[in-house]
Amino acid sequence: MSPIPVTVITGFLGSGKTTLLAALLRRPEMADTAVVINEFGEVGLDHLLIESSDETVVELASGCICCTIRGDLANTLCDLLARRRSGDVPAFERVVIETTGLADPAPILQVIMNDPLLAEALRLERVIATVDALAGLETLGAHPESVKQAAVADHLVLTKTDLLSAVPAMLERRLRALNPAAEIHDGRRLDIARLFGIGDAEARSPGRRIDAWLGRHEQHHVHGESRHDQAINSFVIVREAPVRAVTLALFLETLSEHCGRDLLRLKGLVQLAEAPERPAVIHGVQHVFHPPVWLDAWPSADRRSRVVLITRGLSRAWVETLLEMLDEEVAALQAA
Repeated sequence: MSPIPVTVITGFLGSGKTTLLAALLRRPEMADTAVVINEFGEVGLDHLLIESSDETVVELASGCICCTIRGDLANTLCDLLARRRSGDVPAFERVVIETTGLADPAPILQVIMNDPLLAEALRLERVIATVDALAGLETLGAHPESVKQAAVADHLVLTKTDLLSAVPAMLERRLRALNPAAEIHDGRRLDIARLFGIGDAEARSPGRRIDAWLGRHEQHHVHGESRHDQAINSFVIVREAPVRAVTLALFLETLSEHCGRDLLRLKGLVQLAEAPERPAVIHGVQHVFHPPVWLDAWPSADRRSRVVLITRGLSRAWVETLLEMLDEEVAALQAA
């Protein structure tokens, strides 16, 4: 079967993750969703019409199911997939995982990408971070965890905006500097179909999603690299010429082995010299990289290799130099 898309919802304590999740579970667009949470009580399932339940899984009238994390996340997900195969739970079409408010999202993303039993069955689709519009600036300034949660997200949902006449401009600028590629959503006017890519098969394709993500990043980085507090940088590496497959492999291996701790997230479209008509989608979180996904065709007219890195302390100049040096070494070896 095709891998099931996984969404991770993260955000600092009190930022509204549980409120958002409870609202999502009531929406008809979210039927056929399996939700993995820490405690049933936190989501307020009493208001969601429970159809049936056992010790760890609750089935809701909306068609969603919820399960709690028992032991570790990998075992919980493996058990949920086994129940799906056996017919013990409905055949859910997506998985949503809610993290705790103090969680570093990177280990959770790594479980999905790196566990051998899960990597074939699940595909990390998106990371959503909730940000308290009232206390967001103070939280980002005081808690490094909240900075990392916002930095790795594909979507930022501003919560508690109903208590304000307008989203604070300073908060929006801070988030845009921290994560230029993320879409920012006002929680009052949340478009669930857009947030989860429901109903638009073309928009859900890996190529279209990452092409849009890269485009947003380049749009907000006209003047180059962005630097901000907590030493988190986000930048894009662009290559006009195709990249050799060996160069790419060595590049990712070097980043993983020597910079993994400081590589919060990497995503990109790469044109390989050996297969220029079929771009490779690459995706990594710290030490862990998904195997490249090969697209049948380029999603747009832009065929440059573009790789976005969100890092802690790594500079764009250093990463570009590393790629150039590896490419020169590979070219010399192939010419010898």
